[in-house]
Amino acid sequence: MEELKTALYLIPCGLGDSLPEEYLTSHTLGIIRKLKHFIVENEKSARAFLKTCAIETPQSELVIFELNKHDHKQNINPFLDPLKSKIPTGLLSEAGCPAVADPGARVVAAAHKANITVKPLVGPSSLLLALMASGLDGQRFCFHGYLPIDRHDRVNKLQQLEKNAQMRNETQLFIEAPYRNNPLLKDILSTCNNETRLCLAVNLDTPQESIKTMSIAAWKKNIPELHKLPVVFLLL
Repeated sequence: MEELKTALYLIPCGLGDSLPEEYLTSHTLGIIRKLKHFIVENEKSARAFLKTCAIETPQSELVIFELNKHDHKQNINPFLDPLKSKIPTGLLSEAGCPAVADPGARVVAAAHKANITVKPLVGPSSLLLALMASGLDGQRFCFHGYLPIDRHDRVNKLQQLEKNAQMRNETQLFIEAPYRNNPLLKDILSTCNNETRLCLAVNLDTPQESIKTMSIAAWKKNIPELHKLPVVFLLL
């Protein structure tokens, strides 16, 4: 592979425990192996991932900046200093694609502001995998991230999403913290119309993967256990 161009490379990570060569292209792996500077969400898991990628640089020589997802006022400008010195840098997600429902979006925005080239790399996205396999409309869709924690607000939001789906024929996608999946599913089943279709995309890209689309009425007859499982919810 030729020398890397100066850019912020957006590195996807696996959704399960598969080895990188099972879900990343040889081109993407080639880029990862040549990088020495990384911006990550968790240094320990990032180093473990990079080790499985057979990165060329010894771990002791890697330069890793840790992004605090809980501190939106964190000064991330120093993270871009290597790029300003013409050193290629990788932005690594914890799972799936960086900057999509991910704190890395702040780094990407800062890179654009600094006129730094941003290069997305090919890898798994739970949202696109779920949409592809759902059988729902893949031309008109909207991702809402996490719904409100407060139950009253969450029910109001679900009513709004269902209305949007019906009026626009637009698939509504959202996610939840895994330990709150069951309460969310309960609210969906008690709030939405029986004819509304719901897809539950669970454990995507793992041996335990389950993707099923049924009407709300059908789901009420066979309510799954979703506690602490990674799930993408889709409504139409």
